[in-house]
Amino acid sequence: EAQLVESGGGLVQAGGSLRLSCATSGFIFDDYVIGWFRQVPGKEREGVSWISGSDPDTDYADSVKGRFTISRDDAKSTAYLQMNSLKPEDTAVYYCAAGFFKLLRDDLYDYWGRGTQVTVAS
Repeated sequence: EAQLVESGGGLVQAGGSLRLSCATSGFIFDDYVIGWFRQVPGKEREGVSWISGSDPDTDYADSVKGRFTISRDDAKSTAYLQMNSLKPEDTAVYYCAAGFFKLLRDDLYDYWGRGTQVTVAS
């Protein structure tokens, strides 16, 4: 059974940093694209970033480019999202997901974590 577990969320002041982790098991991590998404209550889930396996490509939503960095450690089957220069509008529940497509479309991802709350205070 595929499992993804996010950690590293919390409360931070605007301008601060957080590093989210996505620990996975139950599937061949190297074969999958790992995506990060976020959702605010009452709004649609938003794609933040993805990273492919083997020869990693990455992509970011315009809203986080230059501030967030996605990475992965295939030996640990874990992905990361380094978030710098955080803004109050980054407040959301952050989810990691695994799929086969290099796109920020949540309908294309097969496995999901339960999310971790990130709150950025102004």
